[in-house]
Amino acid sequence: MRAHKLTLTALAVAAGLSLTACQNDDGGTGQSSPSSASSASSSGGGSGSGGSDQGGGKDSAGKDSPGQSSAGKGSAGQGTAAGAGSKESGKVAKCRTDELGITAKDGTIDGDPDGTVVVELKNRGGRSCTISGYAGVDLKTNAGSLSAKRTGEQAPSTVLKDGQSTAFGITYPFNTSGDSGVRVTGLLVTPPNETKTVSLPWPGAATLPVTDGSGSPVKVGPIGSAGQGG
Repeated sequence: MRAHKLTLTALAVAAGLSLTACQNDDGGTGQSSPSSASSASSSGGGSGSGGSDQGGGKDSAGKDSPGQSSAGKGSAGQGTAAGAGSKESGKVAKCRTDELGITAKDGTIDGDPDGTVVVELKNRGGRSCTISGYAGVDLKTNAGSLSAKRTGEQAPSTVLKDGQSTAFGITYPFNTSGDSGVRVTGLLVTPPNETKTVSLPWPGAATLPVTDGSGSPVKVGPIGSAGQGG
């Protein structure tokens, strides 16, 4: 009987040791699972902007810090681009229609074979601006709109400080046919590289000779062709 009890006791001890070993093995498996889950979470965070934002409060955010440093460099790059843009904006901008005071006056001198109208453009924009080329010029008449033709002269570039002026000339033939002819009712001026037009009274002769259809008898010179004032 004593030998039988010793055998049962030995079996119980062996079973206990086996159970303890199984529990230890299960605990090791349980510890490995959170580690795998953490790796998946970190991987998911790096795959999208939303994930990287969520990872900001975790230890993995420290691993993402090189990415944040890269973003800082990107911001610096944008700053450099902005700097380049500011240099571009530092150049003298083109004169806009709304910044110009535009007037027209008769500039005909006795003895000239043709009549002349001088159009003055004064910078009232509060800053310097540049202007060059030919203005668009149309005469309003009782027979419709009549566009002036460019003279073909070289158009210099002019920088106008605030308050300075430049001018160009419009030439047209005199009407020597008496009361007949084309009656001029107004003048339309569009500054170079602009689409906004200014309507002005026509200060020249009241009428133009009837054209023979060979082209416009009205000519326009480039900006600066009629002198420049301060």
